[in-house]
Amino acid sequence: MSTAFKKSVPGREACMPGVPKRRAADMLPAALLRQKRAELPEMSELDVIRHFTNLSRKNYSVDSNFYPLGSCTMKYNPRFMEYAATLSGFSKPHPMLPQIDPMLAQGALEVLWDTERLLCEITGMRAFTLQPMAGAHGEFTGVSLIAAYHRDRGNKKTKIICPDSAHGTNPASAALAGYDVINIESRDGIVDPEALAAVLDDGVAGLMMTCPNTLGLFEKNLPQIVELLRSVDALLYYDGANMNAIMGKMRMGDVGFDVVHLNLHKTFGTPHGGGGPGSGPVGVSERLVPFLPAPRVEKCEDGVFVLKTDYPKSIGRLTPFYGNYGVVLKAYAYILRLGANGLKRASEYAVLNANYMRKLLEDVLEIPYNRTCMHEFVASAHKQAEQGVKALDIAKALLDKGYHAPTIYFPLIVRECLMFEPTETESKELLDAFISDLKNILETAEHSPDAIQNAPVTLPVSRLDETKAARNMELKEKE
Repeated sequence: MSTAFKKSVPGREACMPGVPKRRAADMLPAALLRQKRAELPEMSELDVIRHFTNLSRKNYSVDSNFYPLGSCTMKYNPRFMEYAATLSGFSKPHPMLPQIDPMLAQGALEVLWDTERLLCEITGMRAFTLQPMAGAHGEFTGVSLIAAYHRDRGNKKTKIICPDSAHGTNPASAALAGYDVINIESRDGIVDPEALAAVLDDGVAGLMMTCPNTLGLFEKNLPQIVELLRSVDALLYYDGANMNAIMGKMRMGDVGFDVVHLNLHKTFGTPHGGGGPGSGPVGVSERLVPFLPAPRVEKCEDGVFVLKTDYPKSIGRLTPFYGNYGVVLKAYAYILRLGANGLKRASEYAVLNANYMRKLLEDVLEIPYNRTCMHEFVASAHKQAEQGVKALDIAKALLDKGYHAPTIYFPLIVRECLMFEPTETESKELLDAFISDLKNILETAEHSPDAIQNAPVTLPVSRLDETKAARNMELKEKE
């Protein structure tokens, strides 16, 4: 496909009937004018429309194809949420309006207030902040709250424990917050209380857990883990990357978690990918409420909503406004539309789909922890790798079949890892087709490994030398 610059024709332009042409020099002060003419493509309106329409068809999205991307929960995003977010009363107000005149933003503030209350009910936490604008941002916020709690108590804490089955960004978030990261190995796929006890001392600030973990397994040792952490005044952090498996089934606050971050852009239906948008609200137990970021939405006795900043122990502001409001709004609509029973059913279908896929693939791929999983499971292609076809090759071959690749080589504790998460929104027919195509790839790998090693061959860009692409990037089109 040619670039817009190659399609440019000197003198060609789009026109707007009835709108007189005005020169920039007639409208702008001289100091704001360009010193030379912008070198932009010269195209008709039809040329522009066709160019960007055809370009959009090359995008991959959950609207058009299956996304079995483990640990990402790439489920279909219902369009009623988009409609809610485009309502003029929500989309037109300036982001600063609630801070300038809360009375002119009561609807927006009420959405934030209600969403916090709903998330508290769903998770069992005492209070939430909706400021974090991504999952990693939420992780950093959560660890910062842990640090603030210990500083306030005069605790000398320098370490955060991260299990090898936790979400992959946890160690980075802990390190960014200034902690030394202690890794512990899992046993039979879940956190081992004995391994935890072996590294636990007065210098440990907390443990970051993902439940279910990245192997798709539920952490059944939570009571022992909570008791161990309490013995040294350490806090328990919940990574919400995999909450799509337990909505309505378990409340984190009820089982002992002190800090919870959620991904509204995963669990609660908001579209994500391509760098955003995201929202990573953080909930806390009673003892961490004083440290929540400010400002916070409060409801006065007369029912008026305001933004309050007078919290002496707060870790401060995280975002210039109040989080990614549009994403929060979509998640709010999603929660209200599904209700308690709907959220629970979504998790049940997610778990059902993952186990259905696991059982139908266990005869062609090794599944290291082959027992009832939650919303995702991990398989290993190490046997295929011995014949020359690696997990990467299988993932590339799936691209030729029209699917997005699953997560590969994560978690690191499984060799030649392939992590599948079908989500609750995919049908049995789609899963059957995907499983059939994957089995076909694995069968081809046995007899004609070259065909898989060279994939993809049907896409605009074929197999890249990924090492060279990373070290010698060519960001400018060759003439």
